[in-house]
Amino acid sequence: MFLASTLYGVATLAAALDAGCWEPCDRRLLLVSNNAATPETTTPLDAMPGFRPLRSRFDRVLSWNDTIRPYHPGGWAPRPDDVPLWERQLRRAWELGDDDLEIVVESIQVNPASAVAQLFPDAAVDVYADGLMSYGPTRVKLDPLIGTRVRRLLHLDLVPGLRPLLLTEFERVEQRIVPGAAFTSVLGEVSDAVDADLLGWPDPASGTDAASAASPASTPGHGPAPGAPALLLGQYLSALDILTAEEEERLHVRMLRGVAALGHRRIVFKPHPTAPARWSRTLEKEAGELGVDLTVLDVPVLAEVLYRRMRPALVVGCFSTALLTAAVFYGLPVARTGTELLLERLSPYQNSNRVPVTIVDALLPDLDEDGAVLRGATAPALLRSGEQLTDLVSAVGYAMQAQLYPELRPVAERYLRAHLDRYTWRYFKRRRLTALALPGAVPSQLAFLPRNPTVRRAVRRARSVRRRMTRKGGSGR
Repeated sequence: MFLASTLYGVATLAAALDAGCWEPCDRRLLLVSNNAATPETTTPLDAMPGFRPLRSRFDRVLSWNDTIRPYHPGGWAPRPDDVPLWERQLRRAWELGDDDLEIVVESIQVNPASAVAQLFPDAAVDVYADGLMSYGPTRVKLDPLIGTRVRRLLHLDLVPGLRPLLLTEFERVEQRIVPGAAFTSVLGEVSDAVDADLLGWPDPASGTDAASAASPASTPGHGPAPGAPALLLGQYLSALDILTAEEEERLHVRMLRGVAALGHRRIVFKPHPTAPARWSRTLEKEAGELGVDLTVLDVPVLAEVLYRRMRPALVVGCFSTALLTAAVFYGLPVARTGTELLLERLSPYQNSNRVPVTIVDALLPDLDEDGAVLRGATAPALLRSGEQLTDLVSAVGYAMQAQLYPELRPVAERYLRAHLDRYTWRYFKRRRLTALALPGAVPSQLAFLPRNPTVRRAVRRARSVRRRMTRKGGSGR
């Protein structure tokens, strides 16, 4: 039984199945969960354009939202005493009988994956990575009754040379890479299943088979197409309480201005499916003032479908996993913006988005830095950078979850002594380094300062002034 909450996740599972990552079985069940804040107002993944070819890998599709209604998938878990009753009921409702069951979940640390693992206490567990978070530490200490059941972590090689930290506290968990060729082949099927009228772009690979059109660099579908538009990716970070709605709106405007400054006159904005419509209107107004042709694409399709259909001249985002798939699997130029602000805002330091933001900030060119995008980030460059990134991610991971990964302390100390400078300070917080007695901590004779009321008031005033100045700068005044 495969649990998925995104179309990207189902595509990853389909690629893993095609690559033979699981032994043959009697039945394959896909359990779909809609984790949006208001599921009733968003399109479930099994109704999204492009799902149909993925459906063929599974014998039956089940809805987790329907199963636990009226509860939300992110907020419900069974009470321990009710687990036997729930398991009996689900085996009857889903026609599982007494068959042996294996479950495959994403984000094992949180619901609904944690809840499903609890409901079937005798089932073996595999975890698959839906994005960059697999490179970060496990966000909480897992119940040993769940953690010791995990057999494997399956993940895409989004950052060649970098090994995931997730679940490495359990020595028996095997890591397996889902082949990139299998993944791009699946994405080719998804792209072919999306009606061209929905996107407004023909398929440049029409007349070729899906696998060859979406495979690596030797194929015609690799790299930007002549005269193609630039693509902006929205993430809806305000829903995660990382930015305010106004700050995220300004971030999108900043993307648009940066791309226009590079000379792109045709631009496509792909908003997050649950983002408010007013953001698009703000961008359209800004595009009119800049004299660029902006298309807002509000169809709930994977960004990778646009990579194959449009082969954009440049892909810009904040820290979306789609930036790495664009560079590594499609050979497209990419750029990031806003990561420095996010590294400052993420709270607490243990926030699970910290490693994805760190990776994107460290690897990809800054849209606002002169000449950075022209120098570019390509798959070979990422390959060379992977080894250099390992110590940074290990140091950040240790600072996030020191109790889970004590073996990383020497790596963190070595990295901080050798590389802590004006640029790399953005990845760490002095208070966190002090709490862990790591290099870069506040000297012991000055340790009283963070607790001094006068100093704290002065810092708050300084931060308030800096935020006001940032807002003025972001609005063009």
